[in-house]
Amino acid sequence: MSFLWEGIAAVTWQQLVMYAVGALLIWIAIKKEYEPSLLLPMGFGAILVNLPGSNAINQTLQGVGEVNGIISWLYDVGIEASEAMPLLLFIGIGAMIDFGPLLSKPSMFLFGAAAQFGIFAALLFAVAVGFPLHDAASIGIIGAADGPTALLVSQVLDSNYVGAIAVAAYSYMALVPIVQPMAIKLVTTKKERCIRMAYESSSVSQRTRILFPIIVTIIVGLIAPSSASLVGFLMFGNLIRECGVLKTLSDAAQNILTNLITLLLGITISFSMQAESFVRLDTLLVMAIGLAAFVFDTFGGVLLAKFMNLFLKQKINPMIGAAGISAFPMASRVVQKIAQEESPGNIVIMHAAGANVAGQIASAIAGGLLIQLVTQFM
Repeated sequence: MSFLWEGIAAVTWQQLVMYAVGALLIWIAIKKEYEPSLLLPMGFGAILVNLPGSNAINQTLQGVGEVNGIISWLYDVGIEASEAMPLLLFIGIGAMIDFGPLLSKPSMFLFGAAAQFGIFAALLFAVAVGFPLHDAASIGIIGAADGPTALLVSQVLDSNYVGAIAVAAYSYMALVPIVQPMAIKLVTTKKERCIRMAYESSSVSQRTRILFPIIVTIIVGLIAPSSASLVGFLMFGNLIRECGVLKTLSDAAQNILTNLITLLLGITISFSMQAESFVRLDTLLVMAIGLAAFVFDTFGGVLLAKFMNLFLKQKINPMIGAAGISAFPMASRVVQKIAQEESPGNIVIMHAAGANVAGQIASAIAGGLLIQLVTQFM
């Protein structure tokens, strides 16, 4: 019993806060079913790494001395040393994506680009309030609503807030169904949300589907080399899907690989959620700026659609622009749900899906551009 009381006495108030954070993430994952595959291991990991003297962080082996615990080792190998986990996850994401709606209506690329506005607005604000450039860029990328990209950028730029950025990025991804409807309704009218759009289905040939990931990789690699790995792994996963001769590998990438990496990534991120580096006022500011970036990304896509409507005879439902964030496929589903609620029978899902997959590409490019930009000034 004395060991138990010694352990309880060693718990700090910051660690108690992290137990509460971990419990909240687990509750959201199970009760609300928001991104449970990520939030549940993150929540459990937050508790595990904050147990006093937890051997998940460091452990002492007889005859060897102190070595990294399992979570420290996973973090060093999978994230810090090689960024392998986020990149491998991109293969699975690429294998899940159907770029058909985007290739049928390439104008949706515009909304994927516009919906990255919040990233750069947040970067400028973070610099203005005193964050170093590498931290400001890492905070801004939270707005992409793309967990792997946010984690990769913050790690490559050696941000001091990797844990807060990861938690914010994945949490805001999970909260898309709550945050986005409020943001959309702030900048649209009911009449605009009821706009109906005709969708002319045009078949996309297999040749086009195969060439698309190859061409995108080459173009992005030449323009923004720092985006090559992010976009390249995403496009490689899509090429596996579309080539038609690797169905088994495509299924494995979509299911086995994605599930395994997601599971390991979730609990590995908890390494950067240790109380002494997480429970601070600047961490709360990081998460607040990240939320603002996410909201302003939504505004960027919606406002572009409203601007385009000034010149178009066939009006665009401005909510399509909100689907340009990277949270796939949640953002497009949210837009369709709102359209259905505002005007029963209004089907905009195909347009929204096109903007949504464009956002996947745009967020990866934005992440690479931030890395390129910051490394030039450091």
